[in-house]
Amino acid sequence: MSKITKYPFAQLYDMASGISSTKEQAGHGSPFVSFSTVFNNYFLPDTLPDLMDTSLKEQEIYSIKKGDILITRTSETIDELAMSCVAAKDYPCATYSGFTKRLRPKTAGMAYHKYLAFYLRSELFRKAVTNNAFMTLRASFNEDIFSFLNLYLPEYKEQVKIGDMLYSMEQKIQINMRICTELESMAKTLYDYWFTQFDFPDENGKPYCSSGGDMVWNDQLKRKIPKGWTADVVGNLFSKVPNTTRIQTGDYLNDGDVPVVDQSADFIAGYTNDTGAALSSPTGYIVFGDHTRIVKYVRFPFARGADGTQVLKSNTPRVPDELLYQIIKSIDLSNYGYARHFKFLKDTTAIIPDESVAKRYAEIVIPIYDKQVQLIFENRELTKLRDWLLPMLMNGQAAVE
Repeated sequence: MSKITKYPFAQLYDMASGISSTKEQAGHGSPFVSFSTVFNNYFLPDTLPDLMDTSLKEQEIYSIKKGDILITRTSETIDELAMSCVAAKDYPCATYSGFTKRLRPKTAGMAYHKYLAFYLRSELFRKAVTNNAFMTLRASFNEDIFSFLNLYLPEYKEQVKIGDMLYSMEQKIQINMRICTELESMAKTLYDYWFTQFDFPDENGKPYCSSGGDMVWNDQLKRKIPKGWTADVVGNLFSKVPNTTRIQTGDYLNDGDVPVVDQSADFIAGYTNDTGAALSSPTGYIVFGDHTRIVKYVRFPFARGADGTQVLKSNTPRVPDELLYQIIKSIDLSNYGYARHFKFLKDTTAIIPDESVAKRYAEIVIPIYDKQVQLIFENRELTKLRDWLLPMLMNGQAAVE
């Protein structure tokens, strides 16, 4: 068993505040690490998704180097305070948000950054944060809390073994997520090509609209559409969905018999053992977030979350569920602010294609969505394995050979 040594966190790392930026700086310039990027990732993405117009001096002061740890410094709840994200490489010219703190190692060979990425997200460390944090209007992470925190670390060579193994698992999870995103993009591209540009294959296999297919004016849509196609309001396309139990957020489990799907960003929000709450259909269901406007296509048995989770299904072969999902995703409801959006969705007019075209589209994208389901559950199993191994590896009950 590897020896576990206690270190004051502040003995191993220096803490620095992030940049105070303005709205005018955002969206252009150099790479930038936002609060959400830190909150949602164990490791910084290879390519940072945000930009900030910063000076060379600011890039020097608020730099991000391999081994740095970024931590969220504020939160509405103590449970979400000091969520960490580790830099596995240097990020030239990048800066980080003032809503985060940067922890930079003082010496090499004491704490391995890939090990720390998982340790700082572990239940052990999270409890230490919540026990030392304090609430005013918001939870806040500061120098006082930092000075109270300790790290319990195995020997450095053991940290490297554990960190590298867990990092490989995390990389596989991220690869699967990228594949899911690419698969989603493929289905969306085909939808746009066939149902927006109307270049679905005609009887000769040529693009319909580009090859001179008949187009007729539609008063509802105020545009020309392929001959034989129609339009209707989206609300008329829904069939009745079984009225199963809605699982309250406070009742979500970390694991269980049935995945819970709600309007949150996570595809699977939790689990329940209430098998009677499960919804199941060979062609799946569309889940629409009444508040969030998030749309999910769920092709496995699941239980619905509570408030704001609308579960939808098509009532016509002219709009199979695979197509209804894309139709709903393509509708822009962003102008209604924080509101119940389902009523606006139901009143939106959508195009209704020829049944044969709709059927062909569904046949093509079904394997795409089936592959997504496979990857979603593969990631779930990898995450469960990682979270099961982590405490045992940390306290020496298990070792990496």
